[in-house]
Amino acid sequence: MREAAILVATLELLGEVGYDRLTMDAVAARARSSKATIYRRWSGKPELVVSAVKRYAAAPAPEPAESGDLRQDLLAVLLAMRSSLTGQDAALILELMLAMRRDAELAAVVRSQVVAVKSEAFGDVIARAVARGELPSTVDHALFVEISSAMLFARLFVSGEPLDDAYLRRLIDDVLFPLLRQSGLQ
Repeated sequence: MREAAILVATLELLGEVGYDRLTMDAVAARARSSKATIYRRWSGKPELVVSAVKRYAAAPAPEPAESGDLRQDLLAVLLAMRSSLTGQDAALILELMLAMRRDAELAAVVRSQVVAVKSEAFGDVIARAVARGELPSTVDHALFVEISSAMLFARLFVSGEPLDDAYLRRLIDDVLFPLLRQSGLQ
């Protein structure tokens, strides 16, 4: 119970004041805990933030059921990603991205814990499509994941345009399908 309060307080403060100004004193005050309690579990701020991210911000979305159709499976993954992105506080996500540029340890953990989870979801969909013969085995999975994520982030954080179902369908039909088919031809 105490751990959960500390991790939630960490994420709240991260979104409010940023990584650089986040202090163990502030976390302790927000969580109504002592600094000694925090330091018994985490050796410092990077470890605490990483734990909070792993526990709350990096929670994998439930894997969508296989439909047997690549388009439907991609849409299911994109819907889950959209739900995850829009359900999290935008300030937290942006602060993590900025902090990752300044803290290599934080960046490595966020990439391995958060980005890898998203990549696995797409990887499973692509692997099933390859097994069904919908895609060739030479498809460029890494490029696909990078472009998919970038498009969602750009829509949500840069353009501010709606990340609605119509956009997700257009993304699949006009960008992702052609990318998958083209990258599989090499």
